[in-house]
Amino acid sequence: MLNEFKKFALRGNVLDLAVGIIIGAAFTGVVNSLVNDILMPPIGQLLGGVDFSNLFIVLSGGEFTSLAAAQEAGAATVNYGLFINQLINFLIVAFAVFMLVRAVNRVMQPAGKKEAEAPGEPVNKECPYCLSTVPYKATRCAHCTSELT
Repeated sequence: MLNEFKKFALRGNVLDLAVGIIIGAAFTGVVNSLVNDILMPPIGQLLGGVDFSNLFIVLSGGEFTSLAAAQEAGAATVNYGLFINQLINFLIVAFAVFMLVRAVNRVMQPAGKKEAEAPGEPVNKECPYCLSTVPYKATRCAHCTSELT
């Protein structure tokens, strides 16, 4: 049983997944810092000095000057400013993953191979004489050698 687990754990896919998770965790820290420390302060300044992480609605009544004060008092709050920060985090990560996948797809595409043929143009057609399937752009049937129009 130990050998089976060792064989499973040391397969390439499992190691790749582990590396991806570790890199993803590190990337999350960088993105969080980018959003909270670099992007949100200027955006908040443009919107009149708003600190997005401090935007909230108190559900249980009362007036609080900050989210920390409301939470310390045990008030029920809807923290929509934190949600906005997390939404921006998600959009940045999603865009970064999109760019990575796009770059990998370009590298993995064989050199000289065109994109998929235009939609709507058939790949094959049927020979009217022998009813065999031939490539759409063929001018002669490979089976009966008839000229195709």
